[in-house]
Amino acid sequence: MTTRDPRAAGLARLTALLADETRAMCLLALLDGRAWTAGELARHAGVAPSTLSEHLSRLVAGGLLAEERQGRHRYVRLAGTRVAQLVEDLAAQVAPDLAAPPRNLRESTAGAAMARGRTCYDHLAGRLGIVVTDALTARGLLVRETGFALTDAGVSWFGTAGIGLGRRGRRPLARACLDWTERRPHLAGVAGAALCRHALETGWCVRIGSGRAVKVTAAGERALSGLLGIEAAALR
Repeated sequence: MTTRDPRAAGLARLTALLADETRAMCLLALLDGRAWTAGELARHAGVAPSTLSEHLSRLVAGGLLAEERQGRHRYVRLAGTRVAQLVEDLAAQVAPDLAAPPRNLRESTAGAAMARGRTCYDHLAGRLGIVVTDALTARGLLVRETGFALTDAGVSWFGTAGIGLGRRGRRPLARACLDWTERRPHLAGVAGAALCRHALETGWCVRIGSGRAVKVTAAGERALSGLLGIEAAALR
């Protein structure tokens, strides 16, 4: 007699939520870590507000999104870091040759900017994320033998750099996140989030437009060169 796995029904419901291109577009857009209005997401997905509202209601009910209402506006965001990790990990499984090619120069330029540097929910990704991760590893601040882990020197480095590592809940201090453009892991977890937050707050990095793409400023180049020995050319 076959024993029914109680997780099967829940897994089926979750995959059904993800098996829609409009809902997938919303989840990917929300990887920028910010809250979007329903209208913004409708324009981004290219669907009518009423259609988008139905999709958002399903994602909220399924626990993938959290919503807030302010007056007439409905804001949604990813429900947390575990959802962000799930979306990014699934996106990393899409082979580059299966992704739709850019339809125009604007999409091509935006795609190049995303590949160069972006936020992955709350940490740095793209070539920028990989370069920083490699520099931390080369300096003995991060080890990767059995998953990502900060060394004692790594923890001290964050303190010296003025980057707080306030830990809350069960989120790991360091975690590997597979980069969907570079096909290599970059730093996530508490340390990755703290580094990204510090980079944006101090002006090491600035956002490009309203999307997830970021670029390193001149101040960021100087800081990352001094702290990690990264050459400016690698950050552009």
